[in-house]
Amino acid sequence: MSAPFDATASFDVRLRTRLVFGAGSLDRLGELARELGFRRTLLVADPGLVAAGFASRAAEKLRASGVEAFAFHDFDANPDSEMARAAAERARAHGVDSFVGLGGGSSLDCAKAANFLLTGGGAMEDYWGYGKAPRPLLPMIGVPTTAGTGSEAQSYALVSDARTHVKMACGDPTAAFRVAVLDPLLTVSQPAAVAAAAGYDALSHAVETFVCTRRNPFSEGFSREAWRLLEPHFARVIEEPTDVAARGAMLLGAHYAGIAIEASMLGAAHACANPLTARYGTVHGVAIALMLPSVCRWNGVAASARYEELLRLAGRAPGSDPAAALADHLAGLGATAGLPGRLRAMNIPGEDLQTLAADAAVQWTGRFNPRPFDAIGALDLYRAAW
Repeated sequence: MSAPFDATASFDVRLRTRLVFGAGSLDRLGELARELGFRRTLLVADPGLVAAGFASRAAEKLRASGVEAFAFHDFDANPDSEMARAAAERARAHGVDSFVGLGGGSSLDCAKAANFLLTGGGAMEDYWGYGKAPRPLLPMIGVPTTAGTGSEAQSYALVSDARTHVKMACGDPTAAFRVAVLDPLLTVSQPAAVAAAAGYDALSHAVETFVCTRRNPFSEGFSREAWRLLEPHFARVIEEPTDVAARGAMLLGAHYAGIAIEASMLGAAHACANPLTARYGTVHGVAIALMLPSVCRWNGVAASARYEELLRLAGRAPGSDPAAALADHLAGLGATAGLPGRLRAMNIPGEDLQTLAADAAVQWTGRFNPRPFDAIGALDLYRAAW
């Protein structure tokens, strides 16, 4: 049974991104770019997409429609402020009027971040927060090739400070992609480890947005549908990577979860995951897999009924402790995909947990966790996951 409608809820949501979904939809990239008036664009694609030939395909589609495309791929899985600055300098050198982000969340975030710097100048930290762009950003198209972050549905760029490695969320209404092109065929060739980490991240978005304190009737609808698409297809794309229908379900589910983030927020799992990435370079989706089951158990006192609903949507019996049942299910999904389940398996020193907890306590997303979250709670979570 779904939770009753909250008649006291209030929210203000604007969907700013057009969604183009379907196998082969990359072929429409040039047409869509011309509709938006693109003439000279920076194509931001990670090195893996360049090697796979997807970047050249995208450039061909753009050029066939009369749009000059200039490539930038000098960044990694966790783009930082220096990488964004380099992308902005390349964009400025070529006088671009637009951006195309092609790849996983790193490509999409790097494109947005470069756009901030190109249009507004200054340094990346000047945009940490929301609504700090002095003028509208240039139009952008996002083409995700992983079912993970849902960045193509959000108006934030997540970029690390190159000096401190702290992850900065830089948002603005004009930082939303004008168009998101979701082509399941682009996800078929990704390595299993990438699919696992990205897909688990998407699952966590559905779970955390569904219980966070900023949830609302609008975001809840997208959280539910994201979970309904992601939960049964996560293991399927690992076992049968050429199943295009399953790939499409994951890609669309990740997008819906991204909309849910945009309309609500996340929670303690992301607050605890970010310090693992900052201090040890842990892949974000792996860090989430390490923390999410423990967070669900810990949140049981505040979110048990909502966790029960997710279990029932997945066709699973909640038992007497829905939080523990969901935690066990999520841990099982991670194990099936080959994701690690304990911090010590990743060589995270036990003596570092106190420091990690202090870092987690100041993360933005922790403020919206259904159970009040602080350094003491973070330490409990790290210990449970260790």
